[in-house]
Amino acid sequence: MADTTSGTRFDIEAFRRAVEEGDVRALVSRFADDADMETVDRRTPPSAPTVIQGRDSIEDFIREVYSMDLDHEVLDYVTDGDHAAYTERCTYPDGLTVKSISMLDLSDGEIVHQSMVQAWDEESPESVRVGDFDASDERMEFDHGHSEVVHLGGQNINRLTLEPGWRWSEHLRPDIGTDLCMLTHSLTLMQGTMRFRTSDGVERELKAGQVAFVPPGHDAWVVGDETVVVLDRSMDG
Repeated sequence: MADTTSGTRFDIEAFRRAVEEGDVRALVSRFADDADMETVDRRTPPSAPTVIQGRDSIEDFIREVYSMDLDHEVLDYVTDGDHAAYTERCTYPDGLTVKSISMLDLSDGEIVHQSMVQAWDEESPESVRVGDFDASDERMEFDHGHSEVVHLGGQNINRLTLEPGWRWSEHLRPDIGTDLCMLTHSLTLMQGTMRFRTSDGVERELKAGQVAFVPPGHDAWVVGDETVVVLDRSMDG
């Protein structure tokens, strides 16, 4: 561990404790209101990183991370004036490991920008893992639909069943608290038709049998009278 703090009120040791203990409130309090978080991983390469804008959206992301069955360990950290960096190792109960390196830009002791790069263990070719949506790890009911999630080796596979009339901005936004969905999705539509509108006003339609990558900052809704069944694959970390 190295600490070369110069003129910053950012408490890197308290930040480390919050990361390892899963203290979401303490972590979120370290971010400025207009902070942003940029993530590069095997789903979102440097040319198209996931970017989360604003402390409220960052809080949603952090809460989602800590809802997963992971042990968090900060391996090393350093601060220098208005910059800090740390490496983190996250471990699943089966031993699968995710490692990340984060750079923090600071202003008046708050994080204004976080840039994170993540890498996963590769699955052994002899390791076959099977999940069952009907006995899913998580099931959530919401207005006009429900979801079932299976966790398999660092991936969340989410089966969404959405009834006619469902729309993200009407049925999930009140609970999420952001104007648009700020998650990144890799979707396979099994049944029905969906439509997406991104923050720049572009709309795309997805039909059964098609796949789609949907970046953060979008609305989504069911088209027509057929129930939608969609598989959404995302990475833990």
